[in-house]
Amino acid sequence: MKDFEQHIISPQCTVREVLARLDELASDASLFLVDEQRKLLGSLTDGDVRRGLIRGLGLEDEIIKFVKREPKFLRLGDYSIETLQDWRAKSYKIIPVVNEAQQIVEVINLRVQQSRLPIDAVIMAGGKGTRLRPLTLNTPKPLIKVGDKPIVEYNIDRLQKYGIRNITLSIAYLGQQLIDYFGDGSERGLNIKYVTEEKPLGTIGAVRQIEAIHNDYVLVMNSDLLTNIDFEDMLQQLLQCGGEMIVATSPYEVKVPYGVIETEGQHIRALREKPTYTYYSNAGIYIFKREHIDLIPARAHFNATDLMEALYSNGKKVIHYPILGYWLDIGKPQDYEKAQQDIKHLKL
Repeated sequence: MKDFEQHIISPQCTVREVLARLDELASDASLFLVDEQRKLLGSLTDGDVRRGLIRGLGLEDEIIKFVKREPKFLRLGDYSIETLQDWRAKSYKIIPVVNEAQQIVEVINLRVQQSRLPIDAVIMAGGKGTRLRPLTLNTPKPLIKVGDKPIVEYNIDRLQKYGIRNITLSIAYLGQQLIDYFGDGSERGLNIKYVTEEKPLGTIGAVRQIEAIHNDYVLVMNSDLLTNIDFEDMLQQLLQCGGEMIVATSPYEVKVPYGVIETEGQHIRALREKPTYTYYSNAGIYIFKREHIDLIPARAHFNATDLMEALYSNGKKVIHYPILGYWLDIGKPQDYEKAQQDIKHLKL
């Protein structure tokens, strides 16, 4: 039974059964009444039952007499991030998602998840991790533990926190271990699939192998990152700027210990005393429109930077998103040691 089924009731439920269900749900005590075709009819909380009893209804009355007839809901594939943010700010917690036939297909719990982003995610998890040997001799790098769980699991958990449920792992080296560990994702409430790179296809080439993308936007990220990036804010920046692709970047400061003379030809234009320059490095996380998958050649080596170039060289807007929180690329032994220390203090 899917997790959201606990929030679904039928007109045949008695008031006593409903009260027992609400008691079991505790802080998530919201129910949704559906008909035989699972169409949403209304919502029900403890308060609705209490108000019904005050109006003179009894425990033997039909439950439909207690429900709120016009509950808030999201229509699958047709809602805005701003709507979710507004409802979250107003402390709405349990929100049903319906399809075009008004049937409930999902229930969002904003108490435990941050958002419900219209994104499919691809995690690049096929690297050999040679710089981390001997740790990676018998274990793929994504499954090396940081703290009490594998590196890649932090990323999958974070994607799920933002309501991203369709996830594809691109695998190669010791890939069967990843399949054995995550399976199809159903036990986590996810839809996890796999594509295998028979030969290295670069940092984004494997995306072309995915048979079905369900949403209009695709998020691609490396599996060996430890980060608390805000995926909702990143997507929102892309939408607000009208961009075709957004690239997460990590700010990198260079401090010059001397006075710097800025020149133009032989002319001095300015003098800066011990300046600090900020540069932005590629953080290995990208969001782009689904249609641009067609720019990725089939079965060929292709990097995310190649996709960026293909877009901006054709006048398409590619923007960057500075990560202002935590970000660590676990590529070398010293990075791994840092991750083991940092995870003790991070809330990911």
